Amino acid sequence: MLIDLHTHTYPTSDDSFLSPDQLVAEAKRVGLDGICLTDHDGFWKPEEVVALGQRHNFPIFPGCEVTTEEGHLIVFGLDRYIFGMHRAAFVKRLVDQAGGVVVVAHPYRRRFREKDAPDQDSYSTMLEQACQSEVFSLANAVEVMNGRGSTAENAFAHEVANRFNLKGTGASDAHKLKEIGTFATEFDSPITSLHQLINELKAGNFRPVALSKSRSI
Repeated sequence: MLIDLHTHTYPTSDDSFLSPDQLVAEAKRVGLDGICLTDHDGFWKPEEVVALGQRHNFPIFPGCEVTTEEGHLIVFGLDRYIFGMHRAAFVKRLVDQAGGVVVVAHPYRRRFREKDAPDQDSYSTMLEQACQSEVFSLANAVEVMNGRGSTAENAFAHEVANRFNLKGTGASDAHKLKEIGTFATEFDSPITSLHQLINELKAGNFRPVALSKSRSI
C-alpha cells in the first residue's frame, strides 16, 4: 500500500497552494493508495478528515508537521497543539503518552549544504555535526526521500538514518499540485485506520519508494 506521509494544504498550512480536494484528487490520479495530512503546527478536526475521505472514497490519515527548535517532526497520534511543542523532547513525551510515532522530516535542512561539502572530509564533518542533534534519538523513523529535496540532500538523509539504524520513509512534502507523486512509503499490509498506520510505523513494516515523477537517489 502506497501512502504519502507528508503533505500540506491551504489554509491550515499558509505556505501551501493546494486545497484538500485538489490534493486528494491528484493523489488518486497518480496512483497513491492513501495520504496523510500533516500541515504545519495545525491539526485537523477528526470529523473533517472523515468527511474529506468519504467525499473522495480515499484513505486519509491525520498528522502534523511540528516545528521545533531541533528540527521539523512529522507526528501521528496527537490531536492538538500545546504550548511547549517548540521543543522536540516535549513533543516526544506527548507522542509517547498518546501511543503515537515521530518521523524526522527533511533532516538535511540546516544541516547539509552541498556547496560547502566539495570533498569527503567536509562531507563527513557535516554528517558528524548533523548526527549530534538529539532529535534522532527521539524518532521512530527518518524521512529519507523528500520530494522537495535534491538528490544529494536525500542521500544525506539516508546516511543520517543509517547512522542511527532508523527506518526511512518517503513522502512528497507537497505544497503544489506538481509535487504530488514523487516519493511515498510502501507498507506491507493494508492500512485502514490511523491506529494501524501508527502500529505499522512502529513495527518498521514499510520502505520508502520513488514514484514515476520523482528524482531517484
